[in-house]
Amino acid sequence: MYQVIARKYRPQNFDELIGQEHVQKTLSNAIESRRIAHGYIFSGQRGTGKTTVARILARCLNCVNGPLAKPCGVCSSCLEITAGNSPDVIEIDAASNRGINEMREIRENVRYRPARDRYKVFIVDEAHQITKEAFNALLKTLEEPPEWVVFILCTTEAAEIPITIASRCQHFNFRSVEFAQIMARMAYIAKEEGITADDEALSVIAQAGEGSVRDSLSALDQAIACCGNTLSVETVRGLLGMFGLQSLDAVSSAVSNRDGAAMLDIVQDLERNGQSLQHFSRELSRYWRNLLVAKISGKITPLIAASDAEQKSLLATSANFSEEDLTRYLNLSLDLYKALQSSLQPRLHLELGLIKLVQAGKLQSIEEALAGLGAAPKVVTQRAAAPRPEPLKVAPPKAPEPVVAVAAPTGDLRQDLHDALRREKLDFSADAILHAAIEERGAELVIRASKMRLMSLKDPKLADVASKLLGRPLRIKTEIDDTVKAAVPVKTASEPANEVRERALSHPGVKRFQELFPDAQVRTVRNLNE
Repeated sequence: MYQVIARKYRPQNFDELIGQEHVQKTLSNAIESRRIAHGYIFSGQRGTGKTTVARILARCLNCVNGPLAKPCGVCSSCLEITAGNSPDVIEIDAASNRGINEMREIRENVRYRPARDRYKVFIVDEAHQITKEAFNALLKTLEEPPEWVVFILCTTEAAEIPITIASRCQHFNFRSVEFAQIMARMAYIAKEEGITADDEALSVIAQAGEGSVRDSLSALDQAIACCGNTLSVETVRGLLGMFGLQSLDAVSSAVSNRDGAAMLDIVQDLERNGQSLQHFSRELSRYWRNLLVAKISGKITPLIAASDAEQKSLLATSANFSEEDLTRYLNLSLDLYKALQSSLQPRLHLELGLIKLVQAGKLQSIEEALAGLGAAPKVVTQRAAAPRPEPLKVAPPKAPEPVVAVAAPTGDLRQDLHDALRREKLDFSADAILHAAIEERGAELVIRASKMRLMSLKDPKLADVASKLLGRPLRIKTEIDDTVKAAVPVKTASEPANEVRERALSHPGVKRFQELFPDAQVRTVRNLNE
């Protein structure tokens, strides 16, 4: 009778295991040092080797030369455990034996010594299916079993195991097997079976497994049955319902070209060829995810389950989009996939979702929108041909000294920068400088102030004024610091209230606000330096 590949090439010792090195090392060391626990929990996604490792552990414990990390594989105990008919290794399917009566039978069976071997091993598959009452019946036995008993609970839902059970066992979490390891394993099996398959065909099969070795080998078995001794990538892709990069690239091309009609043609082709729209939506989400990872990494990476040739194609396509765009498309695709799961009209939802992708490519970023808003006042001012506000004329002080245009440096950087900003008519920034701490760090001028004050220091002319003041190019760096104390202003503390109000009302920003809101009234002007 034919034996499927997944069973024929099932690992028989820890050396043949792939993708679970942390489990292999820990269990091997425990056996060699005779630190064998009485209870284990093996959890992880399907097809990652939980039951296989449980059987290997049973062979290691019961080998006639053992306990050994490498069982002989030829003694009667090893052979019977491999065949699944050992009297002292009891495998229980908890999906069909989940009640309290079955657990009571196990509890009674535990009391008797092994018929022949060293340990009596209970392998409970799908352990999360056991009822709460049945777990309670097994609790005391699992906590203090006889020295010859070992329990191994295998589950895909570790969260469903009661904490009272989990706390009495050693927990091993089985990882999804990496794409490259599955590819290497299938290439070895194909060679052993005399099958001709290139990397692209094996890549499609490995992608269908989604990190599960058993699922990948089952798909390989199915592909061999369909294609014979030579695996064709197109035939394999059609057999497994996978979509190639060519069909998915058509979506990204339509998004890039903002071509909604092309999106409708894609859906039409899917319907005509009898393809699953839900499956296409899932593959599309995976495609945008791979493009995003390729864009971020910028090189071939194991984070993408694809061959090197496919990854190079993804890198070339990702260059046409930004990370923000790809993130947006991925979110829209995930929402589309979720909607299709319960949709009574999947074609309608798919067409709408693909059109949304095209529309999302036309959206303007917040930064561009804000930049456009910042440029709008200039356009309006030019169209209105409004006269420029006259420079503020301040009455000369009563003191007999003449007013000079450029004040000599005082040695106080904060005060000097404040005076320079005033001369450039940047009054709001000048007032905020007096409430900030300034420090020179090489080519940077670091300004620390409260968040509200820093909002007044966003003027792009600030760096030019500071560079001119200190005689070298400088960059402005702002840091939020609510502990900075305000300096005592030199030239503004004694200004009359009417001059402060006049200067505030003549500011271009205030004038622009009054143009946009003609009914607005300025009732109070407060000098922040006082």
